[in-house]
Amino acid sequence: MTADSPRTLVLLRHAKADWPQVPDHERPLADRGRQDAPAVGRRIVQDRVTPDLALCSTSARTRETWKLVAHELPHRPRTVYEERLYEATLGDLLALVSETPDDIGTLLLIGHNPGVHALADAMAGSGEPDALARMSRGFPTAAFAVLTVPGSWKSVEHGVGRLTSFWAPHEK
Repeated sequence: MTADSPRTLVLLRHAKADWPQVPDHERPLADRGRQDAPAVGRRIVQDRVTPDLALCSTSARTRETWKLVAHELPHRPRTVYEERLYEATLGDLLALVSETPDDIGTLLLIGHNPGVHALADAMAGSGEPDALARMSRGFPTAAFAVLTVPGSWKSVEHGVGRLTSFWAPHEK
């Protein structure tokens, strides 16, 4: 892969979490989240997205989401559990994406709102009209957006991406 090759960025919000009496970072998935996460993995396969690297927040709900998603994939990509994804701002997320090595063609980021939605909105300078319309209505749990970006990860900035797909398990 050259520095000028287009890249694919997949932004996944963790599946539905439970609210037990534990610190926020340790919240597990709810029953619905444990049902939705494998559906995400199957949909990623159906959409022919093959991540080379997964960056996952260290929270319990994102790690559990990723485990269930990855189980559905034909090949599990290298995974990095990244503390900076927890409570990340748009700026934090852009910085993490820009640090991605250029030999990575498809990056999957598993994180939290509002950051994941903010990043998808900021990067989607264009896109499939239906996907843009659905994403504008919100970024629910277990939703993911697929964006293509031109060139190096280091050149990622606002408006450079094209939203090619948006999917959420309970869309009407």
